[in-house]
Amino acid sequence: MRSANQLLQEGWQRHQSGDLDAAEQSYRQVLAAEPDHANALVYLGIAMFDRRQFKDSVACYRRAISLRDDFPVAWNNLGNALRMLGEIDEADRCFDTALRQRPGYLSALKNRGTLWIWNGEIERGLAWYREGLTVDPDNAELHRNLGVIHLLLGDYEKGWPEYRWRWRMPGMHRPQLSGSIWQGESIRGRSILLYPEQGLGDTLQFVRVSTALKQLGARVLVRCSDRLLPLFTSVPNVDQLVLESARPPATDYHASMIEAVDVLYQCTGRIEHCQELFASGRGYLTVSEALIGYWKRWLDQFPGPKRIDGPKRIGINWQGNPNHDADVFRSVPLNVLRPLATRSDLQLFSLQFGRGSEQLDECDFADRIVRLPGHVDSDGGAFTDTTAILKHLDCVVTTDTAIAHLAGAVGAPVVVILGQVPDWRWGLSGDSTAWYPSMTLFRQSRLSSWTDVIEQVGQYLDRLA
Repeated sequence: MRSANQLLQEGWQRHQSGDLDAAEQSYRQVLAAEPDHANALVYLGIAMFDRRQFKDSVACYRRAISLRDDFPVAWNNLGNALRMLGEIDEADRCFDTALRQRPGYLSALKNRGTLWIWNGEIERGLAWYREGLTVDPDNAELHRNLGVIHLLLGDYEKGWPEYRWRWRMPGMHRPQLSGSIWQGESIRGRSILLYPEQGLGDTLQFVRVSTALKQLGARVLVRCSDRLLPLFTSVPNVDQLVLESARPPATDYHASMIEAVDVLYQCTGRIEHCQELFASGRGYLTVSEALIGYWKRWLDQFPGPKRIDGPKRIGINWQGNPNHDADVFRSVPLNVLRPLATRSDLQLFSLQFGRGSEQLDECDFADRIVRLPGHVDSDGGAFTDTTAILKHLDCVVTTDTAIAHLAGAVGAPVVVILGQVPDWRWGLSGDSTAWYPSMTLFRQSRLSSWTDVIEQVGQYLDRLA
């Protein structure tokens, strides 16, 4: 018969391999036999955290600490779970306890820094990151975090070098390609292959770096997923699209799209100049006129701007990738958008696909929101139908998701609601961004509070012609 420790180790191995169900089963099996097994409670707390069930995670850690007060791992994890619930001061006290019990505890230093940064106290958070580097000077995650924050603050000279440490982190892998990584060498008359590095939003935003490289005289190849191929045929200044499923051709150089932005900044010394190079009118992605016409006819069955007294057509999107580390701070419940749904001068169209769309079945104002047909983007490739639909909306209101980037890339009017500390590309202030001329930003003034943001969005829609 396996011991409790053997079961926990087996569960942890399954946990790390991504089989959360099997891991949780192992942890609960131990607790069924030994309800006061403090380590099993911590393991279960981690599983609940990874499921985004933060209250259950907190309960597990509190129970473990009640059994063993001198337990720095549990105190650190409790602080991290409380952070996700917005319990800032209590979370900080937990990190303080963990560090008193284990001085120099690197995970607690990282988490304490992240706590204060997400709460808007940037310098206080940076101080904890820097203290972490005194413990482990070559910690790639800490350097990456510093890079992200310096980029957010607009300090690109410090930000880009620190951000490059991301390539040393687990899970960051380059495709097997010929040629050298481009580091700013002359590429006139040479070929370069660009590839995505992170999520869909990053890919949609930075694929247009092809224009800057083309202006430098390069032959530009872009690697993309099979699903993105139809949309990416409209990307300007691309000589060849290369499918991820195909063997890549030999090129002189290669770089991730974000990496190419970094190199261009080093060459020009101004991120604003990079953004100018990337600009291609009000939009750089499109689809066929036939598809655009099809969706015009579909949308025309609803009252809209074709009638003098018709409501404005507003696309809405509220949920991003739930597996993103910052999703709890950047996505919102559909109910946050209720004030827009109650207005008779607005006709809302759901641009929410996959996770988050189930909220339409749970809210009491679903009849105020038009759902798009189930075949959207299923036949012609990723985002093709959505791109055509965006052409006929008066505005899109969205959180920081791939839809925000798509609307900006199409050149559609788009409002993005941002958390108190947003992704680095949006900066910490301002209602516009040079990345997308058709985009307007509305920023949260207080963590977890979206009321004033939606009020401002409503006033903006009042003024929208």
